[in-house]
Amino acid sequence: MKSAPLFLALFAVLSIPGRMNADVAVLLEEPYGYDGAFGGVGHTAVYLNRVCAASPTSLRRCDAGEYGAVISRYDRIGGHDWIAIPLIPYLYSVTTPEDIPAYADHEIVAVLRNQYRHEHMQELAPDAASGQVPDGNWVQLVGSSYNRTTFAYELETTTRQDDELIAWLNDRPNRPLYRVMSHNCADFVRDIVNFYYPKAVSRGIVSDFGITTPKRVARSISRYSRRHPDLEFVSRVIPQVPGSIRRSRPVRGMTESVFKAKKYLLPLAFFQPYVAGAFAAAYLVDGRFKTDRKAMIFTLEAVKSPLAVDALVAAKPIEK
Repeated sequence: MKSAPLFLALFAVLSIPGRMNADVAVLLEEPYGYDGAFGGVGHTAVYLNRVCAASPTSLRRCDAGEYGAVISRYDRIGGHDWIAIPLIPYLYSVTTPEDIPAYADHEIVAVLRNQYRHEHMQELAPDAASGQVPDGNWVQLVGSSYNRTTFAYELETTTRQDDELIAWLNDRPNRPLYRVMSHNCADFVRDIVNFYYPKAVSRGIVSDFGITTPKRVARSISRYSRRHPDLEFVSRVIPQVPGSIRRSRPVRGMTESVFKAKKYLLPLAFFQPYVAGAFAAAYLVDGRFKTDRKAMIFTLEAVKSPLAVDALVAAKPIEK
């Protein structure tokens, strides 16, 4: 994978001034580990470049020079439904762009994650009784780009919409709601996007058996932008950091996971050909959506918004 020059291009624009826009971005994160091997649906979160984390469980408007926050739903993290993490720590487990490593292995990532946890996430992930690093899903909230490539799909927002979202999330109970079938990470992002643009994101009734999937959310917001060309829409790619960590896999929907995986489709086609045909038809009719590997690189711009339109770098295709 020729990703090092591509990743280093992120730093080439750190001093370029840009126009500050308000955006809501759906982050479509590729699967890795067991999810990549067996399911492939990945993860999704929402990034807001004018909304920052007053704490992991409360929001505020950003001050000048801040990069915004990523808000996501994971199960079993501090007894909360959603967690807000500043953008740079969410992607790279550090607090400033200058500290982002150009190469990472498992040991480097473990040190960076634990250091950030120890300094900023003790309430969510305190030390284990032995004094060692605790287990749990907290690792999903810091250093995402060490494990996977992410695609960002952005729609413009207004400051009034951002303020209303801050009040809505801060005022409602932040208690665990996670359910795989009905209140998963994609359901949370669907609710956020629909708060800004009602009915923009829907469930995949045919292709995903009524379950909201990360790819469905990205597909919905992309289609919504085509129906509303007056809204500024941009897609970007956040490449996985080069290193010895295994590369993430393409993200898939529910029927697509079966349709494109020989280990599932061939036995199903042999024993239940009609069922296999139904999976294929559901995917072809309602499940196709291709991530754009030639999208602009998602950049960090020194003082203003990292999504500034004037601070773009054209990306080459990511080779896998």
